Order: sequence, then C-alpha cells, then structure tokens
Amino acid sequence: MKTLKHFLMAALLLAVAVACGPKAPKAPKILVLYYSQTETTKTVAEAIATRLGADIEAIAPVAPYNGTYQETIERGRKELQEQSFPAIQPLTAAISAYDVIFLGYPIWFGTYANPIATLLDEVDFSGKKIVPFCTFGSGGLEASVRNLTAKLPESTILPGYGVRSARIEAMPDEIDRFLKVGGFLAGEVEPLADFPDAHPASEAEAAIFDAAVGDYPMIHATAAFVADRAIPGGTEYCFTSIDLPREGMPQREPQEFKIYVTALDGQPPVFTRVVR
Repeated sequence: MKTLKHFLMAALLLAVAVACGPKAPKAPKILVLYYSQTETTKTVAEAIATRLGADIEAIAPVAPYNGTYQETIERGRKELQEQSFPAIQPLTAAISAYDVIFLGYPIWFGTYANPIATLLDEVDFSGKKIVPFCTFGSGGLEASVRNLTAKLPESTILPGYGVRSARIEAMPDEIDRFLKVGGFLAGEVEPLADFPDAHPASEAEAAIFDAAVGDYPMIHATAAFVADRAIPGGTEYCFTSIDLPREGMPQREPQEFKIYVTALDGQPPVFTRVVR
C-alpha cells in the first residue's frame, strides 16, 4: 500500500512538473498579402501560402490597372510624379492578428508597385515582421527593401525574395529554399559559399555574360569584373557591369552595377537580377 502511495505521489509530481515546465514556442501566425496585376506575383504568393499553410489576401485597387501596358506605365508614372496613389479596397484580414506578413508586389519604376504605397500609408504594420517578395523584369528587390525599411521604421524588414517574370518556372525550387533558409519551413539546405573577390572578366566569362543578357532591351552593358561560386547543379556569376553608350541617346557618365547570372549544367546561362 505504501509503495502504491509513493508511486501515485511520484506520478502527481511528474505531471505537475510537465505542466509547469517550459512550453513549446507558439508558431507565428502568417499572412501572405500581395498585389498582382498580371497574376505573376499571385503565382508566387500562392506558392508561399500553400507551403506555409498561411492565410492569403490580394490587394485590390478601386480602379484596376486594366489598360494596355503603355496606359499602365503612363498612369503609374503620373501617380508617382504627383504622389497621388490609387485608392484600394479595405482589407478583410486584421493585420493586428498576424505576427509575420509576407508582402508581395511587382516592381514598378524601380520599387514596389503604386498600390503598395497606398497600403503602407493606410495600414499599421508596427511591430510586425515583414518578408518582401517581388517579381520584376530585371531587378528592384534591393531598392524596394530599402524603401520599405525607410517607410516602416517600426517594423522588422526581413530578407526578401525576387524573381524575374521571364524565369517564373524556377520559382518553386527557389521559394522552397528561401523559406527553409529563413526558418519558415522545416528542412535542411546546403549553404551557399560567399562570392570570392572579383577578377577581370575573361573572354569566356564575357561570353557567358553576353549570352545571358542577350537582347534584353533594358540592359546595354559590358562585363568588367566577375566572381563566381558553385550552386546546386551549376555556377552562379556576379558580374560588375558598365553601361555602354546608346546610339541616339544623350551621353552620360557610365554607370557601374551588378548583374547576377546562373548557368546550370547543360542549360544556357540566364541573368537572374540586376542590382543598381
């Protein structure tokens, strides 16, 4: 009887210790919030939400950008010049209920699209962790992250993800890695080595640069320096590039900028982003 009493007492003490012990950290509540005009950014947003089991909501301008490409450019430029950004529909999600906001947008005029500017003026993101993601023709992630950081000083802006619209097919694998590196998704990923010091681009390396840039109309440059590193399935290059004069355009001081190029085994090289 005495033994049974001691056993019951030990079991009770163990139960109390478990109940009073440290609790597992609460999983953050995540919202994927995005603006997409052509549904390319929507594709990225849905991939993130699906992998994380997160809530998702689209930002909708009251007057949609549904004109031609040129009409959208003209409207967007006018809004930017006048700092008169489009009205957006009220959000259904309560931002205060979330810990982490994945904020998605296309790059317009070198930064986040105009409806995001309205969102940032109207919604309080104080205390939230913001994970930017974007789609673009050539680049703009870094500039948009700088602008978000300046606009939202009371938020924590985490590293972001960007992908060229022309290579959206590469996004699923990249998003998987991005979420694992950020700690949002379980799983191991092999860390990438840092780029070594750059060296003058050889003729063969310049040929890789030219093949990757191809006839992309927004880039008219030459490869001056390069650094490379191994990545799964191939090589990534970071080219230091210099603008070339354009015929019929006003001459200006040559600008130096970075162009990142991926060359996977057995595939032609492609540029992944431009950083100015």
